[in-house]
Amino acid sequence: MVDHGKKFWQDGQILDWAESGTVSLMTHSLHYGFGAFEGIRAYRRAGGKTAIFRLGEHVTRLFDSCRLGFIEPKVTPEAVAAACGEVLRQNGMDEGYIRPLVILSAGTMGLLPKDNPPATYVMAWKWGAYLGDAGLEEGIRCKVSSFSRNSIRSGFPRGKIVGQYVNSTLAKQEATLAGYDEALLLDSLGYVSEGSGENIFAVKSGRLYTPPLSSAILPGITRDTVMTLAREEGMVVVEEQLTRDALYLADEVFLTGTAAELTPVREIDDRKIGAGRRGPVTKTLQERYFDVVRGTDETHPEWLTYV
Repeated sequence: MVDHGKKFWQDGQILDWAESGTVSLMTHSLHYGFGAFEGIRAYRRAGGKTAIFRLGEHVTRLFDSCRLGFIEPKVTPEAVAAACGEVLRQNGMDEGYIRPLVILSAGTMGLLPKDNPPATYVMAWKWGAYLGDAGLEEGIRCKVSSFSRNSIRSGFPRGKIVGQYVNSTLAKQEATLAGYDEALLLDSLGYVSEGSGENIFAVKSGRLYTPPLSSAILPGITRDTVMTLAREEGMVVVEEQLTRDALYLADEVFLTGTAAELTPVREIDDRKIGAGRRGPVTKTLQERYFDVVRGTDETHPEWLTYV
């Protein structure tokens, strides 16, 4: 069971889960998957204060996702940002995973939402390492999925749109049923895209490689964070299309995402990656990342919103 506390936020109000934590069965988003969401982490830093990581960028992406789908929330980005901190306070959480969600409520049924009012929610729950504590240190096993990432011609890869994650769920199920920890998806042309919910990086001869934003990938905020930190560490970061065999032959591979944070990959399709464990580049970037979000690194105060 998810420990989501007792309170959530809806369109400007703090409500009780027990009394108001339901939606109508006629909710349009429930039937057709038309909505937008975000995932944001709040960390308790070394000094004891709670900081939400890159809150502004996440809220901006939420509203961008809505704009892609002609959804107009009744609340402002500033209200959603403030709600993220308020939900943490109301639930007494000094750390947590925050989920803003915009849905189309009950109204017209059918594919075209004519009079379905948008509803905006903010929830939070306690969530540890998405791919396991052991995965953060030892690395995980991945499988290239038979399901492709949504094509740039069949959706909006830059949006976190609810229904677009069906193929990610299918890929994740396929991989875990086969005994792996995570799925890797190729795009419609056969190039490496991303994990079921993470961006992907490969290390070769000291250089860091990742698919470009012109590919069918989500413009990950953790992806951007890691690229920034890598360049500050003097690393060369290359954005280019990656083939599956480039991953097999990489020295290191790792995944990034708000949920996954920075998780090394030790094996892909039963092929050992590099030494088969977390590599030195991954370790350096992982340590730097965690020092920024929950340690003492103050080099990017603009990324931290204190609660």
